Amino acid sequence: MEITYHQYIERETSRVCTETLYGDGIIDFIYSTVRENAPALFNALISARMSRLLGYINYDSQTLAKLTGAAGFVEKMGIDLSECVTGNGSLRTLRDVFERKIRYWETRPLPNDPLTVVSPADAKVIVGSFRETSHLFIKNKFFSCEELLGDGSPWRESFRDGSFALFRLTPDKYHYNHVPASGIVRDIYEIDGRYHPCNPRVVLTIAQPSSKNKRVVTIIDTDVDGGTGVGLVAMVEVVALMIGNIVQCYSEHCYDDPRDVRPGMFLAKGQPKSLYRPGSSTDIVIFQADRVAFSEDIVTNLNHPHAVSRYSLGLDRSLVETEVAVREPIGHVLARE
Repeated sequence: MEITYHQYIERETSRVCTETLYGDGIIDFIYSTVRENAPALFNALISARMSRLLGYINYDSQTLAKLTGAAGFVEKMGIDLSECVTGNGSLRTLRDVFERKIRYWETRPLPNDPLTVVSPADAKVIVGSFRETSHLFIKNKFFSCEELLGDGSPWRESFRDGSFALFRLTPDKYHYNHVPASGIVRDIYEIDGRYHPCNPRVVLTIAQPSSKNKRVVTIIDTDVDGGTGVGLVAMVEVVALMIGNIVQCYSEHCYDDPRDVRPGMFLAKGQPKSLYRPGSSTDIVIFQADRVAFSEDIVTNLNHPHAVSRYSLGLDRSLVETEVAVREPIGHVLARE
């Protein structure tokens, strides 16, 4: 039986919450009726050109803003504007809301423990392993590591049998991505692809959508002076429907002096790295084998007995997300022998 709603765990309270799926009816129509009966139209809808057009209509149009209003969306989705850097009056369109800057140094404090790995975004997260023997094995359910990093990538072997954390950013979330672990950028490259939404309905309908979408891969070496010491980390930023671009804009302090991310740069944990423009999207952070231990509550919540999730491991076993805040701990470094 198809699940018509989607639940997650609120980390702070351990409460089971039902998600308000933005545009769920439209996505269901596109990925059922249109995809099955009009494949040419379906391919056009998930193209880069259509994604930019839909993004403009929904997020930049002053006419639409007057009809729907950014204020209406903020109220419906329960967005807290008090944490923004600028006043509410500057948020006139939905794009303004999606690209808002927050006082993360006050509202999202960084943990003092230098051995922690932090969330790159305000998002809902699941964690897993690429090892077949792991009880968190989800290989080929959401993506394969090899496909995600790209054909011919020299980094594929480095992450064999590693683990991952998948962060799903919904439209109401703060859309800056932050650095999950300190280290030096060894590589950064873009892989072309489609613009599938990150709605759970799509993940179940289209096999491995994250490895089919356009994405930016950043390889961070954390085994360096001042680094977190969790080995190589692959941060994969995945576009979705109506995401026009991923802007690399690393800042060492607040949002000051943003710079393009390039090989050789040192990235400090918790600092802003990039911005999605705009919509919903996904971050995937991949770790080498036996280098990170994920937080116990996130792992436990995966099999929460009272939450209903559209994700599953098969045999009606739900796979439940935990809502996390950017710069919040999601794991820690495993000691090496």
